[in-house]
Amino acid sequence: MSERLRGKAALVTGSTSNIGKAIAIRFAAEGARVVVTGRDAARGRAVVGAIQAAGDEASFLRHELDGSVEGSRELAELATKVYGSIDILVNNAGIYPPGGTLAIDGETFDRIMAVNVKAPYFLTAALVPAMAEAGRGVVLNLGSWGARLGIPAGTAYASSKGAIETLTRAWAAEFGSQGVRVNAISPGVTFDSASPVAEIAGPMMATTPLGRLVTPDAIARAAVFLASDDATDVHGTVLDVDGGRSSVLFAAR
Repeated sequence: MSERLRGKAALVTGSTSNIGKAIAIRFAAEGARVVVTGRDAARGRAVVGAIQAAGDEASFLRHELDGSVEGSRELAELATKVYGSIDILVNNAGIYPPGGTLAIDGETFDRIMAVNVKAPYFLTAALVPAMAEAGRGVVLNLGSWGARLGIPAGTAYASSKGAIETLTRAWAAEFGSQGVRVNAISPGVTFDSASPVAEIAGPMMATTPLGRLVTPDAIARAAVFLASDDATDVHGTVLDVDGGRSSVLFAAR
C-alpha cells in the first residue's frame, strides 16, 4: 500500500459489514488508525482482528447512532479519546427499511431520518470544530444513486440520501475555508458476491456498463482517494461509483 493516510485517525460509522467494513480495512492498510463502530460487537471485533492481523491499527467502539444530539456527541467524544483526535470522519451508517410511500409508517420514516440524516449531521457538528481548529480534516459522506434516479421503492431512504448529498455541498461551503474538506460517494448497489442478498440485488445492476454489483472494496478505494491529500482540491463533490447506473442509458446484454 502507498500509505496515503499515514498519521491520520479515522472514524468510520457502521463499519462492521459491507461498505463500512471495506473502508475501515482499506484505510488501515493505507496507514490510518481506524475507529470501527457498529451495533454488533462480535462483528466489530472481527473487523478489528482482521486489521490487526495485517499489522495495521484499529479499535472498536460499540455504538448505535439513533439520531440524538447526545448520542452523536457521545460517539465523537469516545472516538476522539481513542487516538487523541479524529482527522477523517466517514458517515457511512444507515438503514434501508424496504417499502414505498404507502407502506412506510411515521415511526419508520422518523427512524430512517434519524439514523441516515440526523446522526451524521450532529456527529459532523461534534467533530468539525476540532478539525477546523487544526486547520485540516475530512468529512466523507455516503450518498446513493437512488437520491437522483427515481425508483418505485425505498422512497424514504432515497430522500434521506438526497439530504446527505445536499449537506455535502452545504458543508463544503461552510467548512472549506477552515481547512475541512467535505465530499461524498454515491455507490451503486454494493455487496460482496458471497452475500446472501447478491442474487436478489444483482439484477438492479445488470443494465449498467459494469453489468454487475459494485464491490465494497471499489467504494473503499474511492474513499481513500477522497480522504487523502491526492484530493486536496476536491470540495463538495459527489463521486458516483455505481458502474454507470445514474448517468448511462444501457440496454441489458
